[in-house]
Amino acid sequence: MMYQKYFKNFQKAFLVFVAIVLSAFSANAQEPQTGVQDSIIFNNLEHDYGTIERGGDGQSEFVFTNKGSSPLILSNVRASCGCTVPQWPREPIPPGETNSIKVKYNTNIVGTFNKTITVNSNAANGLVRLRVKGQVMKAE
Repeated sequence: MMYQKYFKNFQKAFLVFVAIVLSAFSANAQEPQTGVQDSIIFNNLEHDYGTIERGGDGQSEFVFTNKGSSPLILSNVRASCGCTVPQWPREPIPPGETNSIKVKYNTNIVGTFNKTITVNSNAANGLVRLRVKGQVMKAE
């Protein structure tokens, strides 16, 4: 009998807890998300250099469009290693506008490479990973 009293109190406390949690989730889901922009869309997420000679042209370009209704800001663009150097626009990109991230790979390093460039922005898909790959061969 004593256990029934504790069980009823536990049930009441549990139901109150569940009600509080559910109301918190539903209130949060109904609030508009502020600061979230639409998407940044890239024409390509990967550039394959194929086979290139040592000292060859290591330039590539990733073209993107601001598909949002607010200016797009690229807060950081970083490569997975120092052999890959990205250049990106520092000014806000207006809605509907197209721009690009230029990437230079150091082709003095012989061998196969597969490097990642991480793009951070204020878009809804604020984290995008680009990739450059290929193989640098010694000149004959």
